[in-house]
Amino acid sequence: MTDRGRQHDGARVLVIDDDRSMCELVQVSLAKRGHRVEWRNRGDEGLQLLQEQDVDVVLVDVRLKDESGLAVCERVVANWPDTPVIVITAFGSMETAVAAIRVGAYDFITKPIDMGLLGHAIHRAVQHRDLREEVRRLRRTVDRRAGEQLVGDSPAIQEVCDLVARVNESDSTVLISGESGTGKELVARAIHETSERRGGPFVAVNCAAMPQTLLESELFGHVRGAFTDAKRSRDGLFVQASKGTLLLDEIGEMPLEMQPTLLRALEERTVRPIGGVGEVPFDTRIIAATNRDLESDVEAGRFREDLFYRINVVPIHIPPLRSRGNDILLLAQYFLELNRERTGKQVVGFASAAAQRLLDYDWPGNVRELQNCVERALTLTRFDTIIVEDLPEKIRSYRSSRLVIFGDDPEQLLSLEEVERRYINRVLDALGGNKTQAARILGLDRRTLYRKLERYEKV
Repeated sequence: MTDRGRQHDGARVLVIDDDRSMCELVQVSLAKRGHRVEWRNRGDEGLQLLQEQDVDVVLVDVRLKDESGLAVCERVVANWPDTPVIVITAFGSMETAVAAIRVGAYDFITKPIDMGLLGHAIHRAVQHRDLREEVRRLRRTVDRRAGEQLVGDSPAIQEVCDLVARVNESDSTVLISGESGTGKELVARAIHETSERRGGPFVAVNCAAMPQTLLESELFGHVRGAFTDAKRSRDGLFVQASKGTLLLDEIGEMPLEMQPTLLRALEERTVRPIGGVGEVPFDTRIIAATNRDLESDVEAGRFREDLFYRINVVPIHIPPLRSRGNDILLLAQYFLELNRERTGKQVVGFASAAAQRLLDYDWPGNVRELQNCVERALTLTRFDTIIVEDLPEKIRSYRSSRLVIFGDDPEQLLSLEEVERRYINRVLDALGGNKTQAARILGLDRRTLYRKLERYEKV
Protein backbone atom coordinates (compact mmCIF):
# COMPACT_ATOMS: atom_id res chain seq x y z
CA MET A 1 0.00 0.00 0.00
CA THR A 2 1.07 3.56 -0.54
CA ASP A 3 1.16 5.99 2.36
CA ARG A 4 -1.91 6.39 4.46
CA GLY A 5 -2.33 9.91 3.17
CA ARG A 6 -2.10 9.06 -0.56
CA GLN A 7 -4.47 11.01 -2.76
CA HIS A 8 -6.32 8.55 -4.97
CA ASP A 9 -6.51 10.82 -8.03
CA GLY A 10 -4.68 8.54 -10.43
CA ALA A 11 -6.73 5.34 -10.32
CA ARG A 12 -6.73 2.92 -13.24
CA VAL A 13 -10.41 2.42 -14.06
CA LEU A 14 -12.03 -0.13 -16.38
CA VAL A 15 -15.56 0.68 -17.60
CA ILE A 16 -17.65 -2.18 -19.04
CA ASP A 17 -20.85 -0.84 -20.63
CA ASP A 18 -22.52 -1.60 -23.97
CA ASP A 19 -23.42 2.09 -24.37
CA ARG A 20 -20.45 3.61 -26.19
CA SER A 21 -21.52 7.21 -25.54
CA MET A 22 -21.81 6.48 -21.82
CA CYS A 23 -18.30 5.01 -21.78
CA GLU A 24 -16.90 8.08 -23.51
CA LEU A 25 -18.73 10.43 -21.12
CA VAL A 26 -17.37 8.60 -18.07
CA GLN A 27 -13.87 8.52 -19.59
CA VAL A 28 -13.82 12.29 -20.19
CA SER A 29 -15.25 13.11 -16.76
CA LEU A 30 -12.86 10.84 -14.83
CA ALA A 31 -9.87 11.95 -16.90
CA LYS A 32 -10.48 15.49 -15.62
CA ARG A 33 -10.00 14.07 -12.12
CA GLY A 34 -6.68 12.52 -13.09
CA HIS A 35 -7.91 8.94 -13.54
CA ARG A 36 -6.78 6.70 -16.39
CA VAL A 37 -9.79 5.06 -18.02
CA GLU A 38 -10.14 2.10 -20.38
CA TRP A 39 -13.53 0.94 -21.58
CA ARG A 40 -15.01 -2.12 -23.26
CA ASN A 41 -18.53 -2.75 -24.60
CA ARG A 42 -18.60 -6.49 -23.88
CA GLY A 43 -18.13 -8.44 -20.66
CA ASP A 44 -15.68 -10.94 -22.17
CA GLU A 45 -13.56 -8.10 -23.59
CA GLY A 46 -13.42 -6.46 -20.18
CA LEU A 47 -12.34 -9.70 -18.52
CA GLN A 48 -9.66 -10.18 -21.18
CA LEU A 49 -8.25 -6.70 -20.43
CA LEU A 50 -8.11 -7.58 -16.72
CA GLN A 51 -5.87 -10.53 -17.58
CA GLU A 52 -3.49 -8.24 -19.45
CA GLN A 53 -3.40 -5.10 -17.29
CA ASP A 54 -3.52 -4.04 -13.64
CA VAL A 55 -6.75 -2.23 -12.81
CA ASP A 56 -7.69 -0.43 -9.58
CA VAL A 57 -11.48 -0.28 -10.03
CA VAL A 58 -14.02 -1.87 -12.37
CA LEU A 59 -17.29 -0.13 -13.32
CA VAL A 60 -19.77 -2.52 -14.89
CA ASP A 61 -23.31 -1.98 -16.15
CA VAL A 62 -25.87 -4.52 -14.95
CA ARG A 63 -27.28 -5.01 -18.46
CA LEU A 64 -24.81 -5.96 -21.17
CA LYS A 65 -25.59 -7.40 -24.60
CA ASP A 66 -23.46 -10.50 -24.27
CA GLU A 67 -24.11 -11.41 -20.61
CA SER A 68 -25.33 -10.13 -17.25
CA GLY A 69 -23.21 -7.44 -15.62
CA LEU A 70 -23.75 -9.22 -12.29
CA ALA A 71 -22.17 -12.35 -13.78
CA VAL A 72 -19.17 -10.26 -14.90
CA CYS A 73 -18.98 -8.79 -11.39
CA GLU A 74 -19.00 -12.27 -9.87
CA ARG A 75 -16.16 -13.41 -12.14
CA VAL A 76 -14.06 -10.34 -11.34
CA VAL A 77 -14.53 -10.92 -7.61
CA ALA A 78 -13.60 -14.61 -7.98
CA ASN A 79 -10.49 -14.06 -10.10
CA TRP A 80 -9.32 -10.61 -8.96
CA PRO A 81 -10.60 -10.40 -5.37
CA ASP A 82 -8.55 -7.28 -4.59
CA THR A 83 -10.15 -5.27 -7.41
CA PRO A 84 -13.32 -3.53 -6.19
CA VAL A 85 -16.32 -3.54 -8.54
CA ILE A 86 -18.86 -0.73 -8.75
CA VAL A 87 -22.11 -1.81 -10.42
CA ILE A 88 -23.99 0.74 -12.57
CA THR A 89 -27.62 0.42 -13.64
CA ALA A 90 -30.52 2.47 -14.91
CA PHE A 91 -32.82 0.24 -12.90
CA GLY A 92 -32.00 1.30 -9.36
CA SER A 93 -34.24 -1.04 -7.47
CA MET A 94 -33.43 -2.39 -4.03
CA GLU A 95 -33.49 -5.93 -5.41
CA THR A 96 -30.80 -5.10 -7.98
CA ALA A 97 -28.66 -3.43 -5.32
CA VAL A 98 -28.94 -6.43 -3.00
CA ALA A 99 -28.12 -8.82 -5.86
CA ALA A 100 -25.01 -6.79 -6.73
CA ILE A 101 -23.76 -6.79 -3.15
CA ARG A 102 -24.40 -10.52 -2.86
CA VAL A 103 -22.14 -11.32 -5.81
CA GLY A 104 -19.38 -9.20 -4.23
CA ALA A 105 -19.83 -5.68 -5.63
CA TYR A 106 -18.15 -3.01 -3.55
CA ASP A 107 -20.65 -0.25 -4.40
CA PHE A 108 -23.77 0.48 -6.44
CA ILE A 109 -24.57 3.60 -8.52
CA THR A 110 -27.69 4.39 -10.58
CA LYS A 111 -28.08 6.15 -13.93
CA PRO A 112 -28.11 8.98 -14.78
CA ILE A 113 -24.68 9.03 -13.16
CA ASP A 114 -23.76 11.91 -10.89
CA MET A 115 -20.07 12.31 -11.79
CA GLY A 116 -19.27 13.84 -8.41
CA LEU A 117 -20.73 10.83 -6.62
CA LEU A 118 -18.89 8.51 -9.00
CA GLY A 119 -15.60 10.26 -8.20
CA HIS A 120 -16.18 9.78 -4.47
CA ALA A 121 -17.12 6.13 -5.02
CA ILE A 122 -13.87 5.50 -6.90
CA HIS A 123 -11.88 7.24 -4.14
CA ARG A 124 -13.47 4.99 -1.50
CA ALA A 125 -13.00 1.88 -3.63
CA VAL A 126 -9.27 2.51 -4.09
CA GLN A 127 -8.93 3.19 -0.36
CA HIS A 128 -10.64 -0.14 0.25
CA ARG A 129 -8.22 -1.90 -2.10
CA ASP A 130 -5.19 -0.25 -0.50
CA LEU A 131 -6.31 -1.18 3.00
CA ARG A 132 -6.74 -4.82 2.01
CA GLU A 133 -3.24 -4.82 0.54
CA GLU A 134 -1.88 -3.15 3.67
CA VAL A 135 -3.49 -5.70 6.01
CA ARG A 136 -1.90 -8.54 4.00
CA ARG A 137 1.48 -6.80 4.02
CA LEU A 138 1.26 -6.28 7.77
CA ARG A 139 0.36 -9.94 8.28
CA ARG A 140 3.50 -10.94 6.38
CA THR A 141 5.57 -8.43 8.36
CA VAL A 142 4.24 -9.78 11.67
CA ASP A 143 5.13 -13.32 10.57
CA ARG A 144 8.68 -12.19 9.82
CA ARG A 145 8.99 -10.36 13.13
CA ALA A 146 7.64 -13.07 15.40
CA GLY A 147 9.47 -12.83 18.70
CA GLU A 148 10.73 -9.29 18.20
CA GLN A 149 9.83 -6.82 20.93
CA LEU A 150 9.47 -3.47 19.17
CA VAL A 151 6.88 -3.60 16.39
CA GLY A 152 6.63 -0.73 13.92
CA ASP A 153 7.84 0.72 10.63
CA SER A 154 7.18 4.42 11.27
CA PRO A 155 10.18 6.81 11.34
CA ALA A 156 9.36 7.69 14.97
CA ILE A 157 9.58 4.10 16.23
CA GLN A 158 12.56 3.33 14.00
CA GLU A 159 14.40 6.19 15.72
CA VAL A 160 13.62 4.53 19.06
CA CYS A 161 14.96 1.21 17.75
CA ASP A 162 18.11 2.95 16.57
CA LEU A 163 18.68 4.50 20.00
CA VAL A 164 18.10 1.13 21.69
CA ALA A 165 20.76 -0.41 19.45
CA ARG A 166 23.20 2.41 20.17
CA VAL A 167 22.92 2.37 23.98
CA ASN A 168 23.09 -1.40 24.52
CA GLU A 169 26.89 -1.47 24.54
CA SER A 170 27.20 1.06 27.38
CA ASP A 171 25.98 1.34 30.96
CA SER A 172 24.82 4.94 30.62
CA THR A 173 21.63 5.83 32.44
CA VAL A 174 18.64 6.10 30.10
CA LEU A 175 15.50 8.20 30.64
CA ILE A 176 12.50 6.88 28.70
CA SER A 177 9.60 9.32 28.39
CA GLY A 178 6.19 8.97 26.83
CA GLU A 179 2.49 8.87 27.57
CA SER A 180 0.99 6.06 29.61
CA GLY A 181 0.52 2.94 27.52
CA THR A 182 3.16 3.72 24.90
CA GLY A 183 5.41 0.81 25.93
CA LYS A 184 8.14 2.37 28.05
CA GLU A 185 8.81 -0.85 29.98
CA LEU A 186 8.95 -2.76 26.68
CA VAL A 187 11.69 -0.42 25.46
CA ALA A 188 13.56 -0.82 28.76
CA ARG A 189 13.39 -4.61 28.40
CA ALA A 190 14.65 -4.33 24.81
CA ILE A 191 17.66 -2.34 26.04
CA HIS A 192 18.36 -4.96 28.69
CA GLU A 193 17.90 -7.99 26.44
CA THR A 194 20.17 -6.64 23.70
CA SER A 195 22.91 -5.55 26.11
CA GLU A 196 25.80 -7.45 27.66
CA ARG A 197 23.74 -7.57 30.88
CA ARG A 198 21.03 -9.75 29.32
CA GLY A 199 22.27 -12.72 31.38
CA GLY A 200 21.45 -10.83 34.58
CA PRO A 201 18.06 -9.97 36.07
CA PHE A 202 15.68 -7.30 34.76
CA VAL A 203 13.93 -5.73 37.76
CA ALA A 204 11.20 -3.07 37.52
CA VAL A 205 9.73 -1.00 40.33
CA ASN A 206 6.85 1.50 40.07
CA CYS A 207 7.86 4.54 42.10
CA ALA A 208 4.25 5.73 42.23
CA ALA A 209 2.81 2.48 43.58
CA MET A 210 4.03 2.59 47.18
CA PRO A 211 4.55 5.09 50.04
CA GLN A 212 7.98 6.62 50.64
CA THR A 213 9.03 4.39 53.56
CA LEU A 214 8.16 1.22 51.70
CA LEU A 215 9.77 2.43 48.47
CA GLU A 216 12.97 3.33 50.30
CA SER A 217 13.14 -0.14 51.84
CA GLU A 218 12.34 -1.74 48.46
CA LEU A 219 15.12 0.12 46.67
CA PHE A 220 17.88 0.26 49.27
CA GLY A 221 17.07 -2.71 51.51
CA HIS A 222 17.06 -2.84 55.32
CA VAL A 223 18.81 -4.60 58.18
CA ARG A 224 17.15 -6.77 60.75
CA GLY A 225 15.31 -4.74 63.38
CA ALA A 226 15.36 -1.51 61.35
CA PHE A 227 11.58 -1.24 61.84
CA THR A 228 8.77 -3.26 63.40
CA ASP A 229 8.33 -5.86 60.68
CA ALA A 230 12.02 -6.13 59.76
CA LYS A 231 12.53 -9.65 61.15
CA ARG A 232 15.49 -10.28 58.87
CA SER A 233 17.87 -8.30 56.70
CA ARG A 234 16.93 -7.87 53.06
CA ASP A 235 18.84 -6.59 50.03
CA GLY A 236 17.18 -3.78 48.10
CA LEU A 237 16.45 -3.86 44.36
CA PHE A 238 19.68 -2.00 43.51
CA VAL A 239 21.62 -4.96 44.88
CA GLN A 240 19.17 -7.64 43.73
CA ALA A 241 19.52 -6.37 40.15
CA SER A 242 23.33 -6.54 40.20
CA LYS A 243 24.81 -7.67 36.87
CA GLY A 244 21.45 -6.75 35.34
CA THR A 245 19.12 -3.78 34.86
CA LEU A 246 16.88 -1.85 37.25
CA LEU A 247 13.94 0.10 35.81
CA LEU A 248 12.73 2.99 37.97
CA ASP A 249 9.27 3.38 36.43
CA GLU A 250 7.26 6.58 36.96
CA ILE A 251 10.29 8.24 38.53
CA GLY A 252 8.55 11.61 38.30
CA GLU A 253 6.24 10.44 41.11
CA MET A 254 9.11 9.78 43.53
CA PRO A 255 8.72 11.88 46.72
CA LEU A 256 10.93 14.98 46.68
CA GLU A 257 12.35 14.11 50.10
CA MET A 258 13.68 10.79 48.80
CA GLN A 259 15.34 12.15 45.67
CA PRO A 260 18.66 13.20 47.33
CA THR A 261 19.14 9.63 48.58
CA LEU A 262 18.55 8.28 45.09
CA LEU A 263 20.94 10.84 43.58
CA ARG A 264 23.68 9.85 46.01
CA ALA A 265 23.18 6.16 45.22
CA LEU A 266 23.45 6.82 41.47
CA GLU A 267 26.60 8.91 41.88
CA GLU A 268 28.39 6.69 44.42
CA ARG A 269 27.15 3.35 43.04
CA THR A 270 26.49 2.26 46.63
CA VAL A 271 23.41 2.11 48.86
CA ARG A 272 22.99 2.22 52.62
CA PRO A 273 20.21 -0.16 53.82
CA ILE A 274 17.68 1.32 56.24
CA GLY A 275 19.09 0.90 59.76
CA GLY A 276 22.53 -0.01 58.42
CA VAL A 277 25.84 1.72 59.05
CA GLY A 278 27.82 0.57 56.04
CA GLU A 279 27.59 1.10 52.28
CA VAL A 280 26.75 -1.79 49.96
CA PRO A 281 28.08 -1.53 46.39
CA PHE A 282 25.96 -2.53 43.40
CA ASP A 283 26.71 -3.19 39.71
CA THR A 284 23.41 -2.37 38.03
CA ARG A 285 22.37 -0.58 34.83
CA ILE A 286 19.78 2.10 35.70
CA ILE A 287 16.90 2.99 33.38
CA ALA A 288 14.25 5.52 34.44
CA ALA A 289 10.85 6.05 32.84
CA THR A 290 8.19 8.73 33.18
CA ASN A 291 4.99 10.00 31.60
CA ARG A 292 5.59 13.47 33.04
CA ASP A 293 7.37 16.52 31.61
CA LEU A 294 10.28 16.46 34.07
CA GLU A 295 11.74 19.73 32.79
CA SER A 296 8.49 21.45 33.79
CA ASP A 297 8.58 19.67 37.14
CA VAL A 298 12.15 20.92 37.70
CA GLU A 299 11.05 24.50 37.03
CA ALA A 300 8.06 24.08 39.33
CA GLY A 301 10.28 22.66 42.12
CA ARG A 302 8.62 19.22 42.03
CA PHE A 303 11.75 17.40 40.84
CA ARG A 304 15.42 18.00 41.67
CA GLU A 305 17.40 19.51 38.83
CA ASP A 306 20.61 17.62 39.73
CA LEU A 307 18.75 14.30 39.74
CA PHE A 308 17.11 15.13 36.41
CA TYR A 309 20.48 15.69 34.74
CA ARG A 310 21.87 12.55 36.37
CA ILE A 311 19.17 10.28 34.89
CA ASN A 312 18.78 12.13 31.58
CA VAL A 313 22.12 10.99 30.14
CA VAL A 314 20.48 9.29 27.13
CA PRO A 315 16.86 10.43 26.60
CA ILE A 316 14.52 8.22 24.57
CA HIS A 317 11.03 9.53 23.81
CA ILE A 318 8.33 6.99 22.88
CA PRO A 319 5.85 8.58 20.44
CA PRO A 320 2.11 8.30 21.10
CA LEU A 321 0.34 5.72 18.97
CA ARG A 322 -1.75 8.35 17.13
CA SER A 323 1.44 9.77 15.58
CA ARG A 324 2.74 6.40 14.32
CA GLY A 325 0.59 6.07 11.19
CA ASN A 326 0.30 2.55 9.81
CA ASP A 327 2.06 1.11 12.87
CA ILE A 328 -1.48 1.01 14.27
CA LEU A 329 -2.42 -1.74 11.81
CA LEU A 330 0.90 -3.51 12.20
CA LEU A 331 0.48 -3.63 15.97
CA ALA A 332 -3.17 -4.68 15.65
CA GLN A 333 -2.16 -7.61 13.46
CA TYR A 334 0.63 -8.47 15.90
CA PHE A 335 -1.79 -8.58 18.84
CA LEU A 336 -4.22 -10.60 16.75
CA GLU A 337 -1.57 -13.24 16.06
CA LEU A 338 -0.53 -13.16 19.72
CA ASN A 339 -4.04 -13.86 21.04
CA ARG A 340 -5.42 -16.11 18.30
CA GLU A 341 -4.15 -19.38 19.80
CA ARG A 342 -5.70 -18.59 23.15
CA THR A 343 -9.19 -18.12 21.66
CA GLY A 344 -8.94 -21.03 19.23
CA LYS A 345 -10.47 -18.86 16.48
CA GLN A 346 -9.10 -18.90 12.95
CA VAL A 347 -9.26 -15.14 12.52
CA VAL A 348 -6.80 -13.99 9.86
CA GLY A 349 -7.04 -10.19 9.95
CA PHE A 350 -9.19 -7.09 9.78
CA ALA A 351 -11.83 -6.10 7.23
CA SER A 352 -10.86 -2.91 5.42
CA ALA A 353 -13.64 -0.87 7.08
CA ALA A 354 -12.49 -2.01 10.54
CA ALA A 355 -8.86 -1.23 9.65
CA GLN A 356 -9.90 2.27 8.61
CA ARG A 357 -11.66 2.83 11.96
CA LEU A 358 -8.48 1.79 13.77
CA LEU A 359 -6.48 4.30 11.71
CA ASP A 360 -8.99 7.10 12.31
CA TYR A 361 -9.22 6.67 16.10
CA ASP A 362 -7.06 8.88 18.36
CA TRP A 363 -5.90 6.15 20.84
CA PRO A 364 -5.66 8.15 24.09
CA GLY A 365 -4.65 4.89 25.86
CA ASN A 366 -1.97 4.23 23.23
CA VAL A 367 -0.64 0.71 22.58
CA ARG A 368 -2.20 -0.69 25.74
CA GLU A 369 -5.65 0.44 24.59
CA LEU A 370 -5.09 -1.05 21.13
CA GLN A 371 -4.07 -4.37 22.65
CA ASN A 372 -7.24 -4.47 24.75
CA CYS A 373 -9.33 -3.49 21.73
CA VAL A 374 -7.93 -6.31 19.58
CA GLU A 375 -8.34 -8.87 22.37
CA ARG A 376 -11.98 -7.84 22.82
CA ALA A 377 -12.70 -7.89 19.08
CA LEU A 378 -11.10 -11.32 18.71
CA THR A 379 -13.23 -12.64 21.55
CA LEU A 380 -16.49 -11.29 20.07
CA THR A 381 -16.05 -11.84 16.34
CA ARG A 382 -18.01 -14.58 14.59
CA PHE A 383 -16.13 -14.38 11.32
CA ASP A 384 -12.64 -15.06 9.97
CA THR A 385 -11.94 -11.33 9.87
CA ILE A 386 -12.64 -8.65 12.46
CA ILE A 387 -15.36 -6.29 11.26
CA VAL A 388 -16.44 -2.83 12.43
CA GLU A 389 -19.18 -4.27 14.65
CA ASP A 390 -16.55 -6.20 16.65
CA LEU A 391 -14.79 -2.99 17.72
CA PRO A 392 -15.67 -1.04 20.90
CA GLU A 393 -18.49 1.48 20.42
CA LYS A 394 -16.24 4.50 21.10
CA ILE A 395 -14.02 3.46 18.19
CA ARG A 396 -16.97 2.71 15.89
CA SER A 397 -18.55 6.11 16.58
CA TYR A 398 -15.33 8.16 16.73
CA ARG A 399 -15.22 11.27 14.57
CA SER A 400 -11.82 12.79 13.88
CA SER A 401 -11.17 16.33 15.10
CA ARG A 402 -8.39 16.90 12.57
CA LEU A 403 -7.84 20.51 11.67
CA VAL A 404 -9.33 21.56 8.30
CA ILE A 405 -7.72 24.70 6.90
CA PHE A 406 -8.95 24.52 3.32
CA GLY A 407 -12.52 23.72 2.36
CA ASP A 408 -15.67 25.20 0.88
CA ASP A 409 -18.06 24.09 3.61
CA PRO A 410 -18.86 27.13 5.83
CA GLU A 411 -19.54 24.73 8.71
CA GLN A 412 -15.86 23.70 8.67
CA LEU A 413 -14.40 27.21 8.72
CA LEU A 414 -12.87 28.13 12.08
CA SER A 415 -11.99 31.25 14.03
CA LEU A 416 -8.31 32.12 14.43
CA GLU A 417 -8.56 31.33 18.15
CA GLU A 418 -9.96 27.86 17.42
CA VAL A 419 -7.27 27.22 14.80
CA GLU A 420 -4.62 28.19 17.37
CA ARG A 421 -6.20 26.02 20.08
CA ARG A 422 -6.37 22.95 17.86
CA TYR A 423 -2.86 23.41 16.52
CA ILE A 424 -1.35 23.82 20.00
CA ASN A 425 -3.15 20.65 21.11
CA ARG A 426 -1.97 18.85 17.97
CA VAL A 427 1.68 19.79 18.69
CA LEU A 428 1.33 18.67 22.32
CA ASP A 429 -0.20 15.36 21.21
CA ALA A 430 2.65 14.73 18.78
CA LEU A 431 5.21 15.42 21.52
CA GLY A 432 3.49 13.29 24.13
CA GLY A 433 2.51 16.34 26.18
CA ASN A 434 6.04 17.72 26.53
CA LYS A 435 5.39 21.44 27.02
CA THR A 436 9.06 22.41 26.84
CA GLN A 437 9.46 20.97 23.34
CA ALA A 438 6.03 22.28 22.32
CA ALA A 439 6.92 25.85 23.33
CA ARG A 440 10.15 25.60 21.34
CA ILE A 441 8.35 24.39 18.19
CA LEU A 442 5.53 26.94 18.54
CA GLY A 443 8.00 29.79 19.02
CA LEU A 444 6.51 30.71 22.41
CA ASP A 445 8.07 31.12 25.80
CA ARG A 446 6.82 28.60 28.34
CA ARG A 447 4.79 31.09 30.35
CA THR A 448 2.89 32.24 27.27
CA LEU A 449 2.14 28.62 26.37
CA TYR A 450 0.88 27.92 29.91
CA ARG A 451 -1.41 30.97 29.77
CA LYS A 452 -2.87 29.82 26.47
CA LEU A 453 -3.40 26.29 27.78
CA GLU A 454 -5.17 27.64 30.84
CA ARG A 455 -7.44 29.70 28.60
CA TYR A 456 -8.20 26.68 26.45
CA GLU A 457 -8.70 24.53 29.55
CA LYS A 458 -6.03 22.10 28.35
CA VAL A 459 -4.43 21.83 31.80
